[in-house]
Amino acid sequence: MLLNYISFLSVLISTTAFHDYEYGDDYEHDSDQFREQGRSYPQSPIIDAVLKSYAPNYVPKNSEDIFDFLRDSYPLPAGLQSPYDEYDFIIVGAGSAGSVLASRLTEDKNTTVLLIEAGKPEMILTDIPIMAPYFQSTEYAWQYYMEPQPGVCTGMINGRCFWPRGKAVGGSSVINYMIYTRGRPQEWDRIAAAGNYGWSYSDVLEYYKKGERANLNGYEKDPTRNRNGEMPVEFARYRTKLIEAFLEAGRILGHPTIDYNSPHQLGFGYVQTTITKGHRQTAAKVFLHRQKTRQNLHILPDTYVTKILINPQTKTAYGVEYVRNRLKHSVLARKEVILSAGPIASPQLLMLSGVGPKEHLTSMGIPVLKDLPVGKTLYDHISFPALIFELNTTDVSLNENKMLNAKSAIEWIKNGDNVMSSPGGVEGIGYIKTPVSNDLDPIPDIELLSIGGSILVDGGPGGSKAVRKGMRIRDAVIDEAFGSIDRISKDTWSAFPMLLHPVSFGRIELKNKNPFSHPRMYGNYLTHPKDVATFIAAIRHVQALVATPPFQKLGAKIHKAPYPTCRDIPFDSDEYWECAIRTLTATLHHQIATCRMGPNNDSLAVVDPELRVYGIEKLRVVDSGVIPRTISAHTNAPAMMIAEKAADMIKATWTHP
Repeated sequence: MLLNYISFLSVLISTTAFHDYEYGDDYEHDSDQFREQGRSYPQSPIIDAVLKSYAPNYVPKNSEDIFDFLRDSYPLPAGLQSPYDEYDFIIVGAGSAGSVLASRLTEDKNTTVLLIEAGKPEMILTDIPIMAPYFQSTEYAWQYYMEPQPGVCTGMINGRCFWPRGKAVGGSSVINYMIYTRGRPQEWDRIAAAGNYGWSYSDVLEYYKKGERANLNGYEKDPTRNRNGEMPVEFARYRTKLIEAFLEAGRILGHPTIDYNSPHQLGFGYVQTTITKGHRQTAAKVFLHRQKTRQNLHILPDTYVTKILINPQTKTAYGVEYVRNRLKHSVLARKEVILSAGPIASPQLLMLSGVGPKEHLTSMGIPVLKDLPVGKTLYDHISFPALIFELNTTDVSLNENKMLNAKSAIEWIKNGDNVMSSPGGVEGIGYIKTPVSNDLDPIPDIELLSIGGSILVDGGPGGSKAVRKGMRIRDAVIDEAFGSIDRISKDTWSAFPMLLHPVSFGRIELKNKNPFSHPRMYGNYLTHPKDVATFIAAIRHVQALVATPPFQKLGAKIHKAPYPTCRDIPFDSDEYWECAIRTLTATLHHQIATCRMGPNNDSLAVVDPELRVYGIEKLRVVDSGVIPRTISAHTNAPAMMIAEKAADMIKATWTHP
């Protein structure tokens, strides 16, 4: 059985390699079309042979889902064949927030919760941290695309920025890079000072701590950490030598090696992850898997909510409509409907249900129940993934062809501490404040993600190209800019600079009133010159890091990438780097503020500080879309924290109504 499983893992690594799809602008992404256009897991004789070896007598229950026997399952408890007609709470979306919220609300055995999720349960293959890039082009992700914007993502397929979001029980925690960050204290204090009572750093810290089970080589003993929660937070078990060069270079330039989640100072550190024993820990695995046998918790995967039911006279939410197994249903909520569908799907569902900008909804032919600025604000964290340095030292960086094999799989299964436990190649994080920043508080404007290689680690002869395909970088751009080092699998290092506090912001609108259409998403990336200047300053800082002895011992030198769009611009000029950034503009999937939280005098607020939708009774939004302004954090941990806090607010509401 062990050998069969190893065969399965090694075959999957090759068979989930991406094909050269050109994604059309008009592609709609419901499950039927996903399968029709070949974006599900690849079907091949090899997979068929492996499945016969792994489970020779197995017949898939669903002929269109050959991996169903590897997935977790969420049957209704007590042998129920169908859900109830009514629950106390209906939660839409079983992502990072929805999973936590459902778990906490059903701690009271007298409270019934229906948790509805459009995606499938996770499976054993999503447990493998190194495979994070692979799953962004599978059925485990919504295949969202930003609307075309001139001057950004010019090196991407069809010139469009790709915005995958988790479509699974566990949401984006099933496909993300497992990075655990919280944001700086001053950022949360500013959110509270703007009228969001209960959201200061001291307030949210208690909820960050509540769910955390930290094991960080002593950092967990700090009063700001917790060792006794549910969600594991640990250092990645596998590291290359490159992380030591990054941290030592940081110290030389005045960046101490610290717990970067500490509120006390900025610095660099080993990446902290939601991984334990080398296995990904999703919100579903931690907060739903053991809890799914609760009689008062019903979970419906593969179920698509199409509308919130709102009484037009009383402006009260009383249930939802959903589609399951191609049949339309409705279910009622005695107490509340709670949207935890994420920063794209939650505003879309509000607008489809008549809650949103009046003029926009009217233009879509949707009756307006409440005029609110839903989707009017959208912030995102973007990065530049192609600041690549060649090394004259061999076998120091990650290399897919050399490292991902049957031996690696055996070691990972036995010990969980080899390259397969690396969170997509990320090894360290550094917070810096560039000269462009005019913030008087110790708030960084750039996060550096130190990689144990670069986006080329999956290249070379026979490489899967999974990382670049996951970002939708055109082959021609890679070949022209990096072909000379990609073809020979040269050792490389890179740091992704991530813009933490963009001045530029976008919006979300409906494409039409079809609930199965994706909304129109406008990022408006780099429309403010300060954002470009901050990126260039970050690149200069990385160059300064590489000029220090730790990197020079490795023979690090910058790769002069001749991008097709930047040929006539002198290399290493500010103009060159702006062109490069606009060629390979990559989201890190941290969209926020689309259902912005704010006091009643905030003209852009959709929900109040208790996450209740303004003007609609018994309706809340509980996900990262409520975060009103940018924070120095990847959004998985904040989403779980928001759910922890929301659970207490909801319990208080109904304990003392």
